Amino acid sequence: MPSHDDIVLLASYNATMNERMYAAAATLPKEALIADRGAFFGSVLGTLNHLVAGDTIWLRRFMAHPSGLSSLQVMADIAAPASLAHIYSDDLQTLLEHRRRLDGTIVALAAEVSDRDLQAPLLYKNARGDFQKRFGSLLLHLFNHQTHHRGQASTLLSQAGVDIGVTDLLAWIPDCD
Repeated sequence: MPSHDDIVLLASYNATMNERMYAAAATLPKEALIADRGAFFGSVLGTLNHLVAGDTIWLRRFMAHPSGLSSLQVMADIAAPASLAHIYSDDLQTLLEHRRRLDGTIVALAAEVSDRDLQAPLLYKNARGDFQKRFGSLLLHLFNHQTHHRGQASTLLSQAGVDIGVTDLLAWIPDCD
């Protein structure tokens, strides 16, 4: 089970990698960003939109945490997407603003969440039914989902000649004293 410190590390890594991804994507013309490259969500922009949709869905679900985490209150103002393929914007800068708002929420959540909160069960629903899972494990899923699709976007960018640099979490893990 992750600890509070693990979640803080992952939230910081996640926000920084998203910034790098968007900065790399911004070097391409819009035509290259929207070009269907055969990925799960078609294009670089489609993949970045999917990540925003997925995070929005999960952060809204996390609002039901029994501790009433105050960092998630901002999510009440953000509508849930109609699907995981929801397009928030076809403009990279507009999408980046939404991404930053979500990353700010994730970083604030990481700072707020306690080890006890991570152990608590969270009840949520999706199209397949009702579920109850440990909150810490669901946070790990949120970060893993981001890493998975950022890897896809990184590959699409690489194919377009853009390198986003080192993405290994290992570079973020502090050495033991």
